[in-house]
Amino acid sequence: MAAEVMLMNEIVATAAQMGIDMNIDFSSIQLPPGENCGIISDDEDVYHDDQLELDSGFGNIIVVDNLPVIGVIKEDGLWMPVDSETKKTLGYCFIEYNTPQEAELAKEKTHGYKLDRAHIFVVNMFDDFDKYMKVPDEWAPPEIKPYTPGENLQKWLADGKARDQFVIRAGTDTEVLWNDARQSKTELVYKRTYWTESFVQWSPMGTYLATVHRQGAAVWGGANTFNRLMRYAHPQVKLIDFSPGEKFLVTYSSHEPSNPRDANVRWGGGKEDKYFAKLGKNMISIYETETFSLIDKKSLKVENVVDFSWSPTDPIIALFVPELGGGNQPARVSLVQIPGKEELRQKNLFSISDCKMYWQSNGEYLAVKADRYTKTKKSTYSGFELFRIKERDIPIEVLELDNKNEKIIAFAWEPKGHRFAVIHGDNPRPDISFYTMRSTHNLGRVSKLTTLKGKQANSLFWSPGGRFIVLAGLKGFNGQLEFFNVDELETMATAEHFMATMLNGIPLEGMLPLQPPSFLTPEKEEEISKNLKKYSKKYEAEDQDVSMLLSEQDREKRRILKEEWEKWVSEWRQAHEEEQIERQKLRDGEASEEEEEEYEAKEVEVEEVLDVSEEVISFEE
Repeated sequence: MAAEVMLMNEIVATAAQMGIDMNIDFSSIQLPPGENCGIISDDEDVYHDDQLELDSGFGNIIVVDNLPVIGVIKEDGLWMPVDSETKKTLGYCFIEYNTPQEAELAKEKTHGYKLDRAHIFVVNMFDDFDKYMKVPDEWAPPEIKPYTPGENLQKWLADGKARDQFVIRAGTDTEVLWNDARQSKTELVYKRTYWTESFVQWSPMGTYLATVHRQGAAVWGGANTFNRLMRYAHPQVKLIDFSPGEKFLVTYSSHEPSNPRDANVRWGGGKEDKYFAKLGKNMISIYETETFSLIDKKSLKVENVVDFSWSPTDPIIALFVPELGGGNQPARVSLVQIPGKEELRQKNLFSISDCKMYWQSNGEYLAVKADRYTKTKKSTYSGFELFRIKERDIPIEVLELDNKNEKIIAFAWEPKGHRFAVIHGDNPRPDISFYTMRSTHNLGRVSKLTTLKGKQANSLFWSPGGRFIVLAGLKGFNGQLEFFNVDELETMATAEHFMATMLNGIPLEGMLPLQPPSFLTPEKEEEISKNLKKYSKKYEAEDQDVSMLLSEQDREKRRILKEEWEKWVSEWRQAHEEEQIERQKLRDGEASEEEEEEYEAKEVEVEEVLDVSEEVISFEE
């Protein structure tokens, strides 16, 4: 400002020297119309921009950004009706996609989307409106049907031969069969053609058999007839999942996950089916099944959580959070009690590359396999963090292999037991070690029972009752099977099933049903286990009866075969005698073949004309 004042003073002084009067009345100056002498008004730019905006013809248009990009809308597939009088929109529109799958996905992604408190998207499939229109305007109480007792859906458990049922599909046929191990044969229970269009699946305790169709899923059950108990409409259903207590069935459609066994919904809380949860970004959403709503109406916030696992018997979640901040914040495993969401125990883990969690079937122990980086970060080694869930303050033990650098190939807890097995090693024949959580001298200390060297195995399958285990070499190991008694630490038998890829000797992949929970107390089960020889006398007698029956059946088969043979020989001799005279005539009265030893062998020469041809020869004189 000071510089401008000094400049003005110089101009006034110069004008005075030149005799120019600086006192000019600018308001009296009039320029010719439309002439500005090249002087632009201070607000000319703004005025010009305003004029451009008004003249563009787009001032009545708004742009809505950040809308979800879903599917491909058909040409002219967007229609937004308007009121004919007010010319205002009616608050809804119709969108037509190219495929029903795209429409389903659009509904899933946009239904419930909140613009503000007063505007929340409500998206429905057009086909659903017909269903909604059929709902009567006035409520009427449902018709009460008279009670009719149904079949005992678990009658198969009372089978006198203590057999299991299994289901098998081949082509268009589905069969349910009894498996009679003592007689090494099956017995058909029920057979149906075109029973399902994709697959069947047992419920966890074998009460129901579910079939999957294009229209939805159906549930069947019964002693022998397998009547349809219920059907659930869900078009294009791909996967189904029963809750552990068989109270709920989840059906899944849309895009099939890469691994169907990686369920988005994970059931918890034991057999009571009280809770289920799903993993989200930085949270675990836990629901209770009474109202199917979030516990406390909010998810469990866990920054960077990548995995979680329910206890099989109690409402406890084990969750894993990897390292953050380049290792400044260690990885951790936390045990959280539901529904209160209290943290029962936490263990920080350092230099972790990966983590897997294994629950024991009774929920007494949790094994966490932690893969750790070496100091150079160029390789990893594995160890176990063993949680004793039922003990005070949940003590934790660290277990490392004798050679901690060996690769861990497989891990499996003994069902209802305190032992576990580990396959470890880097060579084609790895080792298998057995451990117990109840050491002989210290019940609260893990100890190794034995190590089996150089086994062709990459999978472990305990029997449902424990004690026995199958050491299986599947896929690349050409189906090598070894049946091992862990009580006696000895091999019972070996077998080979070339190119086997799956073992269904215990319930796997929904092929065989699990047994319902026993009504016996753990103490009673332990008593039976200790006095098994006393209880087994009955079954040994039954086995002997079966063995004798099988022997009798074999003897009966041999007797029938012998009678058939003797009958055939008798018929042949009779026919031979009846044809004897005819054979003698054919020999010109010579004796029958019984006297052939008296005949002399003669050599007869026979001339045979091979070819005859005619040729004309001319004679010249």
